[in-house]
Amino acid sequence: MIDYSFQDETVTFKVQVVPRASQSEIIGAHDGALRVRIAAPPVDGAANEELVRTLAKAFGVSRSAVTIVRGQSARLKMVSIRGISKTVFDSLFKRPRTCPGL
Repeated sequence: MIDYSFQDETVTFKVQVVPRASQSEIIGAHDGALRVRIAAPPVDGAANEELVRTLAKAFGVSRSAVTIVRGQSARLKMVSIRGISKTVFDSLFKRPRTCPGL
């Protein structure tokens, strides 16, 4: 289960990043955070940029709607996404594991 909070169609939650993966993908919940593999090294912000791109694509929002609130240089980050409803957020994690990217 992912710990998250909602306020005015903005969801905030923890993300555990695994850099230098073979491909960028969302793995699922891990210790209250969303675990995401990133196909970029943690150098010069490349992993953060790829994380924002991956989350924006998975949630169907623009990259500007995704913000890393805390943990820019850590593997455990706090992320907020604007323009998403609680229903949509919840439904993304009730899909079967065979869905690409989720």
